[in-house]
Amino acid sequence: MTAPRDLRPLGRSGLHIRPFAFGGNVFGWSADEATTFALLDAFIAGGFGFIDTADAYPAWVPGNRGGESETLIGRWLARSGRRDDVVIATKVAKWSERPGLSPDNIARAADDSLRRLGIDTIDVYFAHEDDPGVPIEDVLGAFSRLIEQGKVRTIGASNFSAVRLGEALDIAERHGLPRYEVLQPEYNLYDRIGYEAELEPMALERGLGVVSYYSLASGFLSGKYRSPADAVRSSARGSTVVGKYLNPRGERILSTLDSIAATHRATAAQVALAWLTARPSITAPIASATTTAQLDELLGAATLPLSPADIAALDAASSSE
Repeated sequence: MTAPRDLRPLGRSGLHIRPFAFGGNVFGWSADEATTFALLDAFIAGGFGFIDTADAYPAWVPGNRGGESETLIGRWLARSGRRDDVVIATKVAKWSERPGLSPDNIARAADDSLRRLGIDTIDVYFAHEDDPGVPIEDVLGAFSRLIEQGKVRTIGASNFSAVRLGEALDIAERHGLPRYEVLQPEYNLYDRIGYEAELEPMALERGLGVVSYYSLASGFLSGKYRSPADAVRSSARGSTVVGKYLNPRGERILSTLDSIAATHRATAAQVALAWLTARPSITAPIASATTTAQLDELLGAATLPLSPADIAALDAASSSE
């Protein structure tokens, strides 16, 4: 694939991606096989390539058991022949069938994911969450063996505290073990404090790649939920929006997004994602789409130039003070 000029490094892994990552949690949930294939075709056609999934996706859907997202991605790869054009990220630890980060579980889960995806190497293998019950040296040792076997290219940490991430980075350095090169935290215009207070300084200091999830705050930052009635008419995500985001601060953020979007002839979702991509610590925001039209809209955020004044206005509107 011809390298676009806006490729960004994923830590020190040697991998580079454009500033938008496709969230594969929708595959096998709100996107069936045909829709999944169409979305991934459009994603690659747009010049992008980072696909984020997990062994647990989407086990929460009635009738699913988990692994469906990886399976659909694997079928698409087999049909499209585009393996060399994508960076595949998946995860271990949160699925009830393969829980935790014991070395044995990591090894078995990796083999399962490789089989479902139909690939030889996972590009980025995330610890989906921390497992305090397993020594960090053992966790990193298990990942090291996968890297040595050619089954994993680099590793990442999702849902880790700054303290535990720092410990893992220090242990990796002391013992010559692979370090987490990519961090996946919850981060968006509304949910800022948890990442910015401690994780962001560490990511910048230690040279980590960062791919943020819930980048649109469960759809709230797209502007689709303006009232409790909007949320009630929607899906299960609506209750989250009502309880967390529909308040004066949330309304202030939406108003500012609307204003800036109008100036740029863009959408609120594009502006919210562009704010993330403009953050020096962020490699790419993760977002999902269930139609190609929606995906085209989101991809436009990667090339939307926000001015310093735009960013300052969004920072002020989303401030918790």
